[in-house]
Amino acid sequence: MPTIDLEVTSLREFNQMLHELAGGTNNTHFRVLNPRGRHAIAAGVDAPVTIEIDGNAGYYCAGMNKRANIIINGSAGVGLAENMMSGRVHVKGDASASAGATGCGGLLVIDGNASSRCGISARGIDIVVKGSVGHMSAFMAQAGTLLVLGDTGDALGDSLYEARLFVRGKVNSLGSDCVEKPLRDEHKKTIGKLLEDAGLASEVDPSEFRRYGSARQLYHFHMDNLEAY
Repeated sequence: MPTIDLEVTSLREFNQMLHELAGGTNNTHFRVLNPRGRHAIAAGVDAPVTIEIDGNAGYYCAGMNKRANIIINGSAGVGLAENMMSGRVHVKGDASASAGATGCGGLLVIDGNASSRCGISARGIDIVVKGSVGHMSAFMAQAGTLLVLGDTGDALGDSLYEARLFVRGKVNSLGSDCVEKPLRDEHKKTIGKLLEDAGLASEVDPSEFRRYGSARQLYHFHMDNLEAY
């Protein structure tokens, strides 16, 4: 298992090393020491490898991830896993604003809390937050799933498209065009699969969640809905 000390190896050199893995490698597990809040650690990875970061990461960690399993043994700054395509990103601490923003696929697991705009403009990513999320989470989310075990801030799902939102705790307020919907058996199966993927299947009952989705009133401009725009 290669160990990279970012006090010795520059971040640019390390990321270039990871980018070159797309051509194939015998190294499948990398350990990163002394991240010290550096920005864009392990961004743009396109290889089926595991990257374990021992400490806190800065902005845009694991951005554009494709195929990799990235573990952060600490917290992460703004834009964690932004525009993620596939693979898995797991942060053991908290995440700052815009975690999983514009994500197209893969799974993002946050053990702590996520700040504002978690899952903003999501396009297929699945996000599991074991704590709470901040205001405007899932704003304009188009596809994918946001599963929150804790509470949410104001304006959850504002201007939501077809992303699925499940919340176990208290929703402070819903955004424009976001409404509560019935939780049916197929939704419980979806929740159960995400809980299993996040290692929570034996701890949480899917029936404890509430489901939220788009009322589909803002897809097209209509004078009757003017005040909602």
